[in-house]
Amino acid sequence: MKTAYFFLVTFLLTQSLFAQDLDFFEPKTTIAGYGELHYNNEKIGSAPSKSIWDFHRFVLFFGYSWTEKWSFKSEVELEHNFVKNGQGELELEQAYVNYHHSDLFGFNVGIILPSIGLINEFHEPPLFFGTERPVYHNLIIPTTWFGSGASIYGNYNGFEYRLTLFETLNSDKFSLSQGIRPGRMKGYKTDASRFLYSARLDYLNFPGLKVGGSFSFNNAKGDSTNIDVTISEFHAKYEANNITAVFEFGNISYNSGELRASRGYYFDLGYNIASLFQLNPKIIPFVRYSDINTAAETLSGGDNEKLYHFTEWMIGLNVKPLEQVVFKLDYSEQTRKLDDRKSKFINFGVGYMF
Repeated sequence: MKTAYFFLVTFLLTQSLFAQDLDFFEPKTTIAGYGELHYNNEKIGSAPSKSIWDFHRFVLFFGYSWTEKWSFKSEVELEHNFVKNGQGELELEQAYVNYHHSDLFGFNVGIILPSIGLINEFHEPPLFFGTERPVYHNLIIPTTWFGSGASIYGNYNGFEYRLTLFETLNSDKFSLSQGIRPGRMKGYKTDASRFLYSARLDYLNFPGLKVGGSFSFNNAKGDSTNIDVTISEFHAKYEANNITAVFEFGNISYNSGELRASRGYYFDLGYNIASLFQLNPKIIPFVRYSDINTAAETLSGGDNEKLYHFTEWMIGLNVKPLEQVVFKLDYSEQTRKLDDRKSKFINFGVGYMF
């Protein structure tokens, strides 16, 4: 009933607004995209190292604006350059109708991205350090996370808000090794009797700084389990004066089952050294430290809480001849807490957006 009321109020609000938005605007089509080619070399413990080339993502955005306020936006992604027999993925990651009434109020409905963390919504390669996305955004906040839903958003006096009603997670697929990541339904015939509720608030009034957090709740259900999930995360990014600094922390709590909490954080620090020589391309060496544990608390405790707990150091370099093109190189070393096993990774790649 609450869900029906939400959509009814949103619909009625827009009817009186639509008629005011038809004059003096030429409808237009927008095409954009991004992509990234990676070289990955990894050596896990005593196992032989392996190396691969991977055109990891090829993405096209298509949008159409009927008026200044009404538009459609979409994103189609091909992963790993190939789709056959369970290899590679072809996904519709965004497809929604957007109404932007003013800075204070807008909404969208369709296939959307929940506004949780810094990278899930803005994940183009030139926008983050590291050839691959931070492991925090793989195992704690599962980026890219997309599905059916609706959100209301706006900005008032430097505070940016977003309230989201999003499809449920499948609790049968939660795991100690990956947390909620396998429980994403990706917009495919999801259970419409329950939702994930999410609220986010950011503060933007300090030049170059974005700081905020989000809280989400879902009564997740599968065929054999029913688990209340709460996701709390804090994020901050400073990007000005040739300095880029990022910090994110996330905690996921589960009220039943073996898995009771997933937790992690990371921070990045980089500096554009090309500014010291008055050069136009950006040359940004950076360091990253991560601490990730998808099974930070379990019902049985013991080694289960150490097996998936690791720390990671990374050093790397981002070179950006243009703001939309980036060449990346990084080396990282992960240490598993259970047995002090070391894993080493060397990655380089190229990414673009337009």
